[in-house]
Amino acid sequence: MEKLLKELQHAELQRQTRRHFLQSCGFGLGALGLGTMLNSCGTSNAEAAGAAAQAKIPQFAPKAKRVIYIHMAGAPSQLELFDYKPELLKYHGKDCPAEFLEGKKFAFIQGVPKMLGPQGKFKQYGQSGAWMSDYVPYLQTVADEITFFKAMHTDQFNHAPAQLLMHTGSARLGRPSLGAWTVYGLGSENHNLPGFIVLASGGQQPDAGKSVFGSGFLPSVYQGVQCRTGGDPVLYVSDPNGMNRNMRKQTIEAINEINRQTYEDVRDPEILTRISQYEMAFRMQMSVPEVMDVSKEPPFILDMYGVKPGDGTFAMNCLLARKLVENDVRFVQLFDWGWDGHGTSANHNVEGGLRQKCRESDQAITALLQDLKMRGLLEETLVIWGAEFGRTPMQENRNGLVMPYMGRDHHLEAFTMWMAGGGVKKGYSHGETDELGYYGVKDRTHVHDLQATILHLMGFDHEKFTYPFQGRNFRLTDTEGKVVNQVLA
Repeated sequence: MEKLLKELQHAELQRQTRRHFLQSCGFGLGALGLGTMLNSCGTSNAEAAGAAAQAKIPQFAPKAKRVIYIHMAGAPSQLELFDYKPELLKYHGKDCPAEFLEGKKFAFIQGVPKMLGPQGKFKQYGQSGAWMSDYVPYLQTVADEITFFKAMHTDQFNHAPAQLLMHTGSARLGRPSLGAWTVYGLGSENHNLPGFIVLASGGQQPDAGKSVFGSGFLPSVYQGVQCRTGGDPVLYVSDPNGMNRNMRKQTIEAINEINRQTYEDVRDPEILTRISQYEMAFRMQMSVPEVMDVSKEPPFILDMYGVKPGDGTFAMNCLLARKLVENDVRFVQLFDWGWDGHGTSANHNVEGGLRQKCRESDQAITALLQDLKMRGLLEETLVIWGAEFGRTPMQENRNGLVMPYMGRDHHLEAFTMWMAGGGVKKGYSHGETDELGYYGVKDRTHVHDLQATILHLMGFDHEKFTYPFQGRNFRLTDTEGKVVNQVLA
């Protein structure tokens, strides 16, 4: 270890040893806060805003302080869950109307598919009379907490570009994610935890990769940090064999000395980000294992979510999301893979496959809403549920070949998302689709409209909340989007 330190010092700090530098500047790691270090080299905190994740001033009073975004990757069928279409039952098994096919593109459907009636049994729930199916019996009990967006639409019908559009405002790589924009705008409230944390389940990463929680052209300090529910919560943060915490401290001191000298030479703000990330990694060694430990949760809470310590499920991620926002993490992103119900297998269809995914998630999502409300956190935490697009009212048909199970293709024209808490109305349904659930006919909401509404709830005007890059002021909603004022409380 000492040999490594000497090599680092000799290569980059020939003018002074680490010990001399620390003595002359008067700080070790404990005082090596970014603001202190920047002041010591004549740089103001304002110049280093890209690295310090310091809060901007919201353009108006925010309704939500934190966000939990639950993304069901693959896209569950709204027609089996929330968008009740009894007329579709009458068309079940009949050829799809020509107007649904002419000039339209689908991911897989070819030829003339058959219409597919809803597989769930629907009833109205709560004082709001929200339509929900028997796929989500737990969520039915909190119907009056939810605002539904029943006529969502997007521009993309393939998973990766649709996920990028939903989370970054663009179907192309390179843009900052919603979580990154949020932390860029509001900063982080907890000095010992990242402002943006990602929890994934279902056995796969999002189709669009880590770009859906990346920082794009924003400084990388704003990107999401992915945590795990099994083993080390964050890879490469724990001390390796043979290294103790004091040795890790000395290593980071030496590396940050090198980074500081490099910054003085080239003035690249990403170097300041690197310094901030090394310091955060050191603090996370203590803070992350503590916040990811559910062993001290009361048994009734574990039962409420339907989890056991260490099970690594989506339900566990819901409980961890509550713990994270309770510890002032600004943005928590949950990704759960396995909702792509084409009808290709027993696990990927809108019958048993979708029912099983709902059994794995319905109780925990409901518990999350109830738990947040019980702790007084729901009013200031915006909970978002949805996917990248919806599913067609037709059964999937690939060039005349009907799938072996009941399945639906990707659909960009109509799908359902919902929000709860954080400044949105309770027990409200916004938008309508036609009688067969193919197209939005009232109060259609584009992805950019949803993003504009989320930013509004966080205190930002989406048209003015920008970041300069390559000679242009970029924003999350690109050149479009309008706030859906009807859903605001």
